[in-house]
Amino acid sequence: MRQAILDAAEGLFARHGFYGVTTRQVASEAGVDTALIHYYFGAKRELFDAVFLRRAEILNHDRKASMDAYESAHPGSMTTLGVITAFIDPLIERSLTGGQGWKNYFALVAQVNNTPTWGGETMHRFFDPVVHQLVDTIKRANPEAELTDLYWCYQFLTGSMMLALSETGRIDQLSEGLCHSSDLEAVRARLYRYCAAGFEALVSPAA
Repeated sequence: MRQAILDAAEGLFARHGFYGVTTRQVASEAGVDTALIHYYFGAKRELFDAVFLRRAEILNHDRKASMDAYESAHPGSMTTLGVITAFIDPLIERSLTGGQGWKNYFALVAQVNNTPTWGGETMHRFFDPVVHQLVDTIKRANPEAELTDLYWCYQFLTGSMMLALSETGRIDQLSEGLCHSSDLEAVRARLYRYCAAGFEALVSPAA
């Protein structure tokens, strides 16, 4: 029952946002009584946080393990591209292989990441430690880099990453069918190099 409620809420929040969904709608989608939502989760915001936390814990574990493995395998020879690949690739892999639930989740995270009122606070609570690991690891790969530049670079990276993962169909129309937002292998072949080039352009002394 609890998982069914989380799945239903995740899909509805991804499509309509936090304010566009009621607990009654979630109950109807999950096929349960509204009282069960309050029993398991409390108010709507607590339900939303539970939806957010469920997959955030998995992503944080995947990305931490991926960056740790990359750094262990490349002592003294890490590259910006290698670190960024280790950070983003677990998300692409989850979206490619994890089913509709993961696609709903990434669409939801993209919304929250662009919500001025409380989105930043939500992202801070659920994702900051792994982002700090990314910045610290890139700093070790580029000792000359300024932390100010690295944090700005992450700001630009997260926008590119979440737009790509939300699969909005925008590029399909813009390119008149030449590109498809659902083609995550095409994203994988380009996004990491694109982001790494931006980091390197800012951290390079010549730049």
